[in-house]
Amino acid sequence: MGAFCLRWLLLVWQCFVIPVWGLDFYKAAVCEHPTVLELNSMIPSTREGALRLMQKNLDKYQEQVHEASKQGVKIIVFPENGIHGFHANRSALFPYLEPIPDANVVQWNPCLQPTDYNDTEVLYQLSCMARNGNMYLVANMGERQTCELSDPQCPADGRYQFNTNVVFDAEGTLIAKYQKWNLFMLEVAYDTPKTVQHVIFNTPFAGRFGVFTCFDILFYEPAVSLIEHYGVKQIVFPTAWMNVLPLLSAIEFHQAFAAAFGINLLVANQHHPEYNMTGSGIYTPLDFPYYYNTKSSVGKLLVAKVPIITSIKDHSPEQSKSQRTSTYLQRNRHIEPSVLQQQKGGVKPENIEPLKHPTLSHLDSPGDIFHALMIFDNYTFISLKGKEGNLQVCSNSLCCHVAYKCGNIPSDLYALGAFDGRHTVDGIYYLQVCALVKCAGSRYDTCGQSVTTASDIIDFKLWGNFSTRYIYPEILASEMKIHRADTMGWDNNDFYMTKKGMSAGLVTAAFYGRWYEKD
Repeated sequence: MGAFCLRWLLLVWQCFVIPVWGLDFYKAAVCEHPTVLELNSMIPSTREGALRLMQKNLDKYQEQVHEASKQGVKIIVFPENGIHGFHANRSALFPYLEPIPDANVVQWNPCLQPTDYNDTEVLYQLSCMARNGNMYLVANMGERQTCELSDPQCPADGRYQFNTNVVFDAEGTLIAKYQKWNLFMLEVAYDTPKTVQHVIFNTPFAGRFGVFTCFDILFYEPAVSLIEHYGVKQIVFPTAWMNVLPLLSAIEFHQAFAAAFGINLLVANQHHPEYNMTGSGIYTPLDFPYYYNTKSSVGKLLVAKVPIITSIKDHSPEQSKSQRTSTYLQRNRHIEPSVLQQQKGGVKPENIEPLKHPTLSHLDSPGDIFHALMIFDNYTFISLKGKEGNLQVCSNSLCCHVAYKCGNIPSDLYALGAFDGRHTVDGIYYLQVCALVKCAGSRYDTCGQSVTTASDIIDFKLWGNFSTRYIYPEILASEMKIHRADTMGWDNNDFYMTKKGMSAGLVTAAFYGRWYEKD
């Protein structure tokens, strides 16, 4: 019976997974750029002064495009605010802004038609970089649009200011722009567009790409919507991400997002360790090269081969919800054969031990239940005791479990935490989180604080009875090393993952669940 099941699983794997990924690859690059910043972000500059500052960053962009071109790169992504930096108010930002036409309405190649629009020096240079480098180019810049005061949403200064991504094809033609929908609380100099935008552009080398920016990735619109409603399997993602351990470092969460949906995610971050900004990556179902460096002031051009992912079925906004959700958490080649184990009620490979749901009488001694803050949320924790154990902790309707085994009694304090509630600091959104974390010290109140090193090797199975299916699996090891789970999937109403034999000490193993409907 076992041999028959194995042959059947391999047949399904060959029939379904290989056509999804295809056999071809392309080269992509993301640039972690140490942006040259204005010395005083509060004081408005002149347009000439703004251009001088931006030229310093554009010169660096040109160097990276030239290097990427020598390596055969087809698409390059630059970070959010990478050209003009950060500005604290509208008037200080204004000299850096340019009018950007709608690529759906006009066809424009700034490199070939530089005089069609005034004050577009940055667009001109980006267009020529793409054209001369013979690659698609994605960059973030500031956009301005005049508006009539009769418009009830028009700001008092008579203009909209948008945080905008622009996309150029290999000829230098502007083919898409995206105005950021979810502005972070510090982005007071920008306006939110009137409607959310689902921006998709086509390429001859890899098909369709979607685009959104930084804070957008934490919300359903437009990030998840692009994947579920439109079937986008490749995302370009400029960001200025401030790392927040233990759950929201850039490489940790972005890899988890890509793994959950089985997509290619090309992430270009700022490189300013003094602001906790570092962490770029090219996350794919096959591999996930990334860069994370807080000790150097030098950025990084990260180049990698990316598998071409195409859909089995075409997706559209009219597709039913049941069809869309059936695509969630699919196609992670490292979780073999995950195409069969991701959905509730799906078939599990025989070599995955079935989940055991211990009653309280079967659990280890409850130990010490305590509360501590983790990223401003009040988690309920239980501490790990001894070399092995089986623990449970609950928060509202969410109960988190861990079965663990160590080679020796852990030298540091570890705790299993649960949080089921609305996050309200630096944004409002609903979370369901199960997290096994190394504490920063020997006291319980240090659990949930930032940690980057660990020496304890812990094998574990982590699971929880989540009410949402949007669950992002994270495993972070010592010295900011990312790992993927050995196995993960649904077992009835529980989502689980397992990991054995890590090469470095465990810092965090977590399910970062987002219950979008309750935001």
